[in-house]
Amino acid sequence: MAISFASSKARPVPAAHRRNFNHLILDIAWFGVLNGSAVAFVAVYATRLGASAFQLGLLNAMPAVVNLLFALPAGRWLQARPISRATFYSSVAHRWFYLLWVFLPFFFGPTEQVWLLVLLTVLMSIPGTALAIGFNGMFAATVPPDWRAQVVGVRNAAYALTSIIVTLIAGRLLDAMPFPLGYQLVFLIGFAGAAMSSLHLWLVRPADEHRRPANGKSLGDWAQPGVMSMWQSLRMTVGLRFLMRQKPLESHWFSPLKDFSYRRVLLLVFAVHLALYLAVPLFPIYLVRELALNDQVIGLGNSIFYVALFLASARLDTVTRRLGNRRTMALGVLIISLYPALLSLADDAVLYLVASIMGGAGWALAGGAVGNFVLEKTPDDSRPSYLAWYNMSLQAGILLGALIAPVMAGWWGLTFGLAFAAVCRFLTGLAIWRTNE
Repeated sequence: MAISFASSKARPVPAAHRRNFNHLILDIAWFGVLNGSAVAFVAVYATRLGASAFQLGLLNAMPAVVNLLFALPAGRWLQARPISRATFYSSVAHRWFYLLWVFLPFFFGPTEQVWLLVLLTVLMSIPGTALAIGFNGMFAATVPPDWRAQVVGVRNAAYALTSIIVTLIAGRLLDAMPFPLGYQLVFLIGFAGAAMSSLHLWLVRPADEHRRPANGKSLGDWAQPGVMSMWQSLRMTVGLRFLMRQKPLESHWFSPLKDFSYRRVLLLVFAVHLALYLAVPLFPIYLVRELALNDQVIGLGNSIFYVALFLASARLDTVTRRLGNRRTMALGVLIISLYPALLSLADDAVLYLVASIMGGAGWALAGGAVGNFVLEKTPDDSRPSYLAWYNMSLQAGILLGALIAPVMAGWWGLTFGLAFAAVCRFLTGLAIWRTNE
């Protein structure tokens, strides 16, 4: 994947960027191994252990709570450190928790395992917050604006390709092996993918990481403290500091609150993630308990999702150039609304597999455009604080959506909850499409 990108005849990559672009692609390719194994099946595992809609909601909501609490402190911590190094260390601190998942069945019963999964998710989300913000900053420092759509598209394609392969393998393993041994092996595969992804983050070097300002002052004197499973899942240091002007922290950190145009960006980000997460905790319960699908069929649906993601990602650059980032994001959300709509009508695997096509195609557009939409609206001299507020906005949407979903299921049932989420997604996509720049 990295080689084909670097040698693209349509748009040759400058030699200065080729190494970093390749490592960014290999990073997400290995993350696809994690996504196609541990991330893709953890909610299904919890459901088979007997998790309720409320507990599955917590698996999605608690990381959002942690992100809201730690986003600003994480942004401040990141600004005092080299961007590539801090992002790498955050990834290691976050991802070693996947290894703990492997050993839970040896020591705990089903009920305890569900609550421990929630607890471990909370703990790993603390360094995960720094990783999310840091990677966004590192990506912005590494990839020039005119290359972002193409790099994101290729990253999405690499992510989809590895996710497809690993999800099919994982689904087959889970059907062939006794419970819970199959899940332990799948979680171990996920941890290996996470470790390799972190290795490639270590090898990314923003071009300006060791540059000093023209006047010779250390930016450390001024820039003191100071953002994907199929639904997840959309990363700042010295390199981040060099993206900032030499002004005191106070002139940057609260600027998003004074920037009225950026408030609308934050509102759109919040609305997108709220709409997307309204149904997320309901999906595994519906697939396992209502449709009674086995792990191999669920894995096949995930693979079809990533095939669609792969194919649509190849067109992301073209669609973005024609529609712009905002309308590309809106189109993606409109298509994604078909996933819960079709699933609510399903009584077997057929509509689930069709829905997976819509979900993958929509996510390639929405997930690929949302980050670039935010970056194009973010001033370079205040990027750390703006991205921290962006992270808090999307986490607030995730939190509210994940908490509302179990309530909807309790009031109206799973089918109506999915239909309601589909309507909310459609209306959100329509509103973003019609919003003025």
